[in-house]
Amino acid sequence: MALFTGKKGIIMGIANDHSIATGVAKILHSEGATIGYSHLPDEDGRGRMEARVKKATDGLNPAFILPCDVSSDESTHTFFQNVKERFGAIDFFVHAIAFAAMDDLRGSTLAASRAGFLQAMNISAYSFISTARAAAELMPTGGSMITMTYLGGERVVPGYNMMGVCKAALESAVKYIAFDLGPKNIRVNGLSAGPVRTLAAAGIGDFKSMLTINSAIAPLQKNITQEDVGKTAAFLLSDWSQSITAENVHVDAGYHVMAGPSHALEKLATLVQKPH
Repeated sequence: MALFTGKKGIIMGIANDHSIATGVAKILHSEGATIGYSHLPDEDGRGRMEARVKKATDGLNPAFILPCDVSSDESTHTFFQNVKERFGAIDFFVHAIAFAAMDDLRGSTLAASRAGFLQAMNISAYSFISTARAAAELMPTGGSMITMTYLGGERVVPGYNMMGVCKAALESAVKYIAFDLGPKNIRVNGLSAGPVRTLAAAGIGDFKSMLTINSAIAPLQKNITQEDVGKTAAFLLSDWSQSITAENVHVDAGYHVMAGPSHALEKLATLVQKPH
């Protein structure tokens, strides 16, 4: 029997087939999960965002793909009401949503605007609180939730800037929500993935150098893949991790433990000299 046979859940945050959340969806589907998805509503009503999610989940037999703007309480409520009507109860929930305006992401944190800060925090951190609250109502016998984060929430990563501040808030929220939902047998964890080529990564300054540095310094001396993240997510969402909660689990080839490049100095010098 597959790990998720008979299990139902939601994935929010797929942007295209390169999204980390798409990698999670593929692994969960391969293990028998029934999954419903959200998509960001198009302001012009042309359905481009829905089409992207449909393309990314092609072959994954999605139970539904419904609109949800997590910056709106009304939209969030409507989405989860629709989930309840279709699924009744759910076993797992994946939150993979983040946003910061390009000026606030690529500019220095010190130069961030008030409006940009509030928007980034609202979508990248508070949205997990609001959606976790709604998802928990659909887990009467317990379940598991994860959200996606990055090392920039723990340490300074040049170019990550405002999103690093948001991820720090998100990781703290994971711990407090885990405390709140523990008595209901609902586990809550963060999955801190290393750099992966995604649509969101395109907004990070000098992302190509980030990949080079990560593979040179990480103990496993490689970068990670969608599949790596998907397998770890499946573990955290399954009964196999039934006593793990309030954790920030790193999937980054060990990069997060390194205080310096160490043995990788020579390899780094070679890599940065190679033409891209």
